[in-house]
Amino acid sequence: MTAAVPYVGRFAPTTSGRLHAGSLVAALASWLDARAHGGLWRVRIEDLDSPRNAEGAAEAILGQLDRCGLVPDGEVAVQSTQTAHYEAALQQLVEQGDAYPCACSRRDLALAAAPRSVYPGTCRAGLAGKPARAWRLRTQRGNAAATDAPIEIEWVDRRLGVQHQDIAHEVGDFVLKRADGVWAYQLAVVVDDAAQGITDVVRGEDLASNTARQILLQRSLGVPTPRYLHTPLVLGADGEKLSKQNGAQPLELDSPLTALREASRVLGVQAEGTGVADWLASAVAHWRTTMPR
Repeated sequence: MTAAVPYVGRFAPTTSGRLHAGSLVAALASWLDARAHGGLWRVRIEDLDSPRNAEGAAEAILGQLDRCGLVPDGEVAVQSTQTAHYEAALQQLVEQGDAYPCACSRRDLALAAAPRSVYPGTCRAGLAGKPARAWRLRTQRGNAAATDAPIEIEWVDRRLGVQHQDIAHEVGDFVLKRADGVWAYQLAVVVDDAAQGITDVVRGEDLASNTARQILLQRSLGVPTPRYLHTPLVLGADGEKLSKQNGAQPLELDSPLTALREASRVLGVQAEGTGVADWLASAVAHWRTTMPR
């Protein structure tokens, strides 16, 4: 990194529950990368999907991070306080001709997209008198401002290497604001990262497939694109990513050092120390010498 663009990383947990083993891996990786670069580490609470928010989860997550010695730099950001910024971003995209309203119901989408799950562009040319439900980003060439927008996005992940995705073919025009009024993750994360000056995103490998859409949005909004590093996942007994949906249990953290050591094994980090602070210092040193920069 150059002195003109200091490193700023982040960890952005959702508030559907407390941290589990998989989310601690993501938190530790992003913290280690920030410290290894001599940078800042921000925490952002992602609480836009209010029906899924668990009471007290945000405070509990911050407490868990603190017990593990993962203390954020500066004020903790909260997504639900940033909705005016999402609205401004959507308005910019609409004015540019890059976003449009969609009137499709779930049933409409299921019928129109079968047998593939890619949105077929039903409302791209207009709503045919139907009321708007959601808002989508154009990804198809030859439509308004999207004529010059790339369909296939190529980017380099620091761990996975060169990645590419043909968004129009593999995803279609994706949602920016849902029919229930909730801001979509893709738009919110791009606006939030830009507002916080995030230079590096370190997160789980399951989110790698979102990256091309976020880069397309960054280009459409004229904001910088961070560097990306996607880490290995903790898998559940069913072989799927460990998550609250498949029974991941919250970390109790009676022994924070034990939890950190287990997380480090997933990341391939070797560290020594009998206390949290000295173990973390050792982990930073190992990360600095082994992780591609």
